[in-house]
Amino acid sequence: MKNTTYFILFLFIGFTFDVIAQHENWREHVIQLAEEDEANLMAIENMYEELLNLESNPLNLNTVSREELEAIPLLSNKEVNLIIDFLKMNRPVMTIYELRNVRNLNYRTIQLIIPFFYVGDVESDRNKELNKLNSISDALKLGSHELQMRLDKTLTPRAGYKHFSDSILERYPNRKYRGEDFYNSIRYSLRIGNKAQMGFTAEKDAGEPLIKRDYPKGYDHYGFHFIVNNIGKLNTLAIGDYRLSFGQGLILNNDYLGSKSWRVVNVTRRTLKPKRHFSTSEYGFFRGGAAMFDLGNISLTTFYSNKLFDSNISEKGEITSFKTDGLHRTPLEMSKKRNTREQVFGTNINYRKNRFQTGISGVFHVYNKMYNPTLRDYNRHYLRGLSNFNASIDYSYQLPGLIFAGETAMSKNGSVATINSIQYRPSTTLSLSLLHRNYPISYNALHAQSFAEGSRVQNEKGVYFGAAFRPFKRFTVSTYVDFVGFPWPKYGIDKPSKTTDYYLIGTYTLTQHSTIETRYKYKKKEKNIKQVDSESKMTLPYYTHKLRLRYTLDSNNEWNFRTTVDIAKYKVKHYEKELGIMISQNINYKLNDKLSINTFLAGFNADTYNARLYSYERNLLSTFYMPSFYGKGVRYALNCRYNISSSLSLSFKTARTRYFNREVISSGADQINGRSRTDIYTYIRWRF
Repeated sequence: MKNTTYFILFLFIGFTFDVIAQHENWREHVIQLAEEDEANLMAIENMYEELLNLESNPLNLNTVSREELEAIPLLSNKEVNLIIDFLKMNRPVMTIYELRNVRNLNYRTIQLIIPFFYVGDVESDRNKELNKLNSISDALKLGSHELQMRLDKTLTPRAGYKHFSDSILERYPNRKYRGEDFYNSIRYSLRIGNKAQMGFTAEKDAGEPLIKRDYPKGYDHYGFHFIVNNIGKLNTLAIGDYRLSFGQGLILNNDYLGSKSWRVVNVTRRTLKPKRHFSTSEYGFFRGGAAMFDLGNISLTTFYSNKLFDSNISEKGEITSFKTDGLHRTPLEMSKKRNTREQVFGTNINYRKNRFQTGISGVFHVYNKMYNPTLRDYNRHYLRGLSNFNASIDYSYQLPGLIFAGETAMSKNGSVATINSIQYRPSTTLSLSLLHRNYPISYNALHAQSFAEGSRVQNEKGVYFGAAFRPFKRFTVSTYVDFVGFPWPKYGIDKPSKTTDYYLIGTYTLTQHSTIETRYKYKKKEKNIKQVDSESKMTLPYYTHKLRLRYTLDSNNEWNFRTTVDIAKYKVKHYEKELGIMISQNINYKLNDKLSINTFLAGFNADTYNARLYSYERNLLSTFYMPSFYGKGVRYALNCRYNISSSLSLSFKTARTRYFNREVISSGADQINGRSRTDIYTYIRWRF
């Protein structure tokens, strides 16, 4: 108990520092989104990557277009219109801080988006962009280049890298990882103003062969993209790896999708032009070509994708499920590598005039093998076959302070899904949202990603109420409640069920920039519980409560402190509750734009996996990391970045997790015999 007291006092040492705090920071905003939506981290990583790209290549406020503003995920449709109306009346602007004069655009949003803009001369900027490129050498000279290299390694020995005899491997071939025990990636990008960009990615996960004998040499995953913008009526041409989003996402969205709490003030989605896929993720993107054309008030987007991906194949040669982790370390994993081909093509016609927008979309995809998941009660109505077709109509209409938006879609079998929302924003201090969706069990759209409680746009009816308001000057509140019904059995529950999801966050500004934050999440769901001493099951409700208290002090010059207390409670009706608590401290130090250091220290005690706790941990520059913790232990990490020059930077991180109540960490080939795990991460970025 005495040691615990000292530990807590050390963690809260950040409270004693008297420094001036921060402006709103988009990174902190994305961290909050990730911590509220732990299950959708791939989408958060896509958003993080895109915002990093925007920050490195800001937009000129004197030439920025509506589409470029719509590409900023932190802006709602209403906010885009407010900025466009302001710029029409006030161009040329002299400073980015003139955004503070945009009527009804709140201060917090302005502070979040300022890093994505600069102010330049209109004519010189256009001349630079329209500069004719007579050769590849001209493009290489005019463009900005970036090369990123990353190497990660777990120092603690794991079971999959031990030596095994031939007889053991013959009997248990998947006990051993066949590749090197480190992660490595290389990424290169070239950008020529706002006219063109290209890049490639090469990556191997730890355990995947790179230069091993008897295995193909080279990286496990390669990616490439080439994007051209604004050539006559051709708005965008994308070749290689890209992402798309149509309407509200009922038939197509492999872009990011914000959490429910984010949608309190940004409840609607929009059709976006094709974007590059520059992430190392091996799932969730298209590979082929896409083009968007501007024809007056009409835009036309068409695309084609032809891609190999991983899947689990039955003895009959049918696809039973998709493998999305991108890991190919053992013979079993390698046997599933890119064993299925999918072709997807589709189009979207979008009409926009003043504040009204509507679109018609169609998507068709076909596999080279029959898709036939192993039959269970919960998946009885899943898509089965070689192909599927989806079509939809979406709309949005804006009045002063009011936005109506929605989409209605149909799948090949005639099933219809719909989503509709209203957002009312009478002032900068109040925003109200109402959203209704109805996704029948028979609706199938495998490339859909829309507002949902479940992981699929299927078998769900729900009503969502959200509100964001500022009751007084220094205090802001965001809250929502989502009532969801699942008319058909789901995985883990053999009858119709319901969910109630509630969220509340309050932020109080103590000084000009320092803040204290309280967040509470409550979720009630249902699941099957096996009865003791019986093979029968019963359906019981279970409850999850999560409370977070956070205090932040930030200096624009050097220091930043963030102290967080997380508490989780999980309880199944008639059973004992399961508790988790974590106290964590982040300390950041930045010196003269050369050296920055971040330390993270956390102590956690969670009874079970159900009471696990998540906390964002600063990682290497262009990567996003949010581990979960359960059991009893401590986590500490040191992250350093040194800017060798204005164009070359080196990052290094070391992290260690130590448990007090276990002798083995993880299982299978990842098993560590011991109480601790140590990892190192290195990253080099060169801009030229």
